[in-house]
Amino acid sequence: MTVWKASTALFGAVALAVMTGGGASAAPAAPGGWQESGTSHVNSLTGSQGLASRADGSLLYRGLGSIPLDLRVKGWGHIGDPDIAKGHTFDAYQGGDDARSKMFAVTAPDGKRHLYEHRLDAGEKLNNSFAAVSPDDQWLVSGEWGDQNRLQVFPAPLLNPSTPPAGGALPQAGQITLDKPVRDIQGCDFVSDTRLVCASNDASKELWPEDRPVLQVDLERKLDGKPVTGRVASLFAVPQRSICSGSFETEGIDYDAARRTLRVEVVPPAPCLVTTAVYAYRPTTG
Repeated sequence: MTVWKASTALFGAVALAVMTGGGASAAPAAPGGWQESGTSHVNSLTGSQGLASRADGSLLYRGLGSIPLDLRVKGWGHIGDPDIAKGHTFDAYQGGDDARSKMFAVTAPDGKRHLYEHRLDAGEKLNNSFAAVSPDDQWLVSGEWGDQNRLQVFPAPLLNPSTPPAGGALPQAGQITLDKPVRDIQGCDFVSDTRLVCASNDASKELWPEDRPVLQVDLERKLDGKPVTGRVASLFAVPQRSICSGSFETEGIDYDAARRTLRVEVVPPAPCLVTTAVYAYRPTTG
């Protein structure tokens, strides 16, 4: 959810400092079955809001600078953490404070973009923080901001035959009810049919002992469009390393199943926020 402004000159100077001055410590072992395996950096203007792995192992990044002009003109001023399924790119968009709907843009392998708009249901927040497609390519999970006891589920546009073939209305399906509350979820991704990992920007330590934790959500069964329960556990806190002091912000998360690599984005404090750190993890077992 970061909004920032920076000159090109400042970006170059700070990016060099971040990549050469703040990451000399050895990578620690993370609890929850994950071992930190590397760090990379990306321009925050085009990469701080989220990331997704392609079939060939390359990464797609999204930032506020990634929003196409025609969508920005229509009022879609925020883009969330994306996902890729069967070569289709799923982007989560939200409007301003008076928005009455949220939108998912799906770009097909042929480059054509289709817009699916969801009118807010009673009690639903306007936030559209991320898009996460289930491993069977049939369901799209998203989430709201603040304190939540649920994740939202929609039929996956284009891939689920119940959705219009060229864009249109997107009703909500059976949601995921969480057994413990979560706060400020920035992104989620599937590790298996019944497990998600989610990046939280919660620094309060009121809900979880970690500062800005990566959470695990275990579903009672794979998604089928009906209500399902998810069991939440904390895995580890994201790193907060920078030559700049202040408040960090957790952003997107991605799991590359083919290469068994988990990645989490962290935006450092100003003025270092012009460069986003991407921390990679490998499973320690299995």
